[in-house]
Amino acid sequence: MNRSVSLPSAKPAAQAAKRPLPIVKTLVFTLFGILLVTQLYPLLWLLIYSLKTNEEILSGSFFALPKAVQWVNYKSAFGGGKYWDYLTNSLLVTTITMVCVIVLASLAAFAITRFRWKYSQYVMLLFLLGMMIPLQATLLPIMVMFSHLDILNTRLSLILPYIAFQTPIAVFIMSGFMKTIPTEIEESAIIDGAGVLRIFRSIVLPVSVPPIMTVCILTFINIWNEYVLAATFISKESLKTLPFGVNSFVSQFSVNYGAIGAFLVLGALPVILIYFLLAEKITKGMVAGAVKG
Repeated sequence: MNRSVSLPSAKPAAQAAKRPLPIVKTLVFTLFGILLVTQLYPLLWLLIYSLKTNEEILSGSFFALPKAVQWVNYKSAFGGGKYWDYLTNSLLVTTITMVCVIVLASLAAFAITRFRWKYSQYVMLLFLLGMMIPLQATLLPIMVMFSHLDILNTRLSLILPYIAFQTPIAVFIMSGFMKTIPTEIEESAIIDGAGVLRIFRSIVLPVSVPPIMTVCILTFINIWNEYVLAATFISKESLKTLPFGVNSFVSQFSVNYGAIGAFLVLGALPVILIYFLLAEKITKGMVAGAVKG
């Protein structure tokens, strides 16, 4: 008489093997918890700092909450710090720079990745070398050049270097994405009679929205709090950008630390809002083109 022997199924063992070990999960969550705390703590500390008096700040109790919330610090930041004037200058310089970087980087990336010419790799190498040049090494040559061109103490003296330093990373990001765009789409457009500019405007640009958004956000973040170039090329009070507002609360005999904290919070607020609103687009733009498919 034949007896059927039932063997234990291999599925539960395979599923158990795929499950992460409790120790691994604990380590991963611990690591992410540490990263979260290290990223959020400075912002939370700055917010508490901006609501304290000078006496509470100088007492050394960094973790203590304010005894009374000092909203007057924010009133001082708006008034004495000329927040709106500095904000207008920063928005104007940043917006013009972002538009110019997007136009130049998208055109350069399109020419490098979609045209068949033997110098495309060398041009891309030049852009990569531009990412390696330290900003401090260019201050003196740029100042001499702008002095001869008579554009020191103008917004142009900020916009031109910002475009030069932000374009290489923008070309790198956008060229990596454009390599993944199928050439069959462009070939069909060429058969239909579309020219190069029409293909770029109607096909490539609409598809390249994720890397364009990434370039916009990275350019905005890099320029918004930039101080070195602005302090070197701008001395007119009417043209200074947002980072200079901190100096408004420092006098010869006193420093309003609470107002400085409030001004820093107001200065960081646009960057934080834009980043959280568009964080998903940043991720898509950065990973786009990483794997060609």
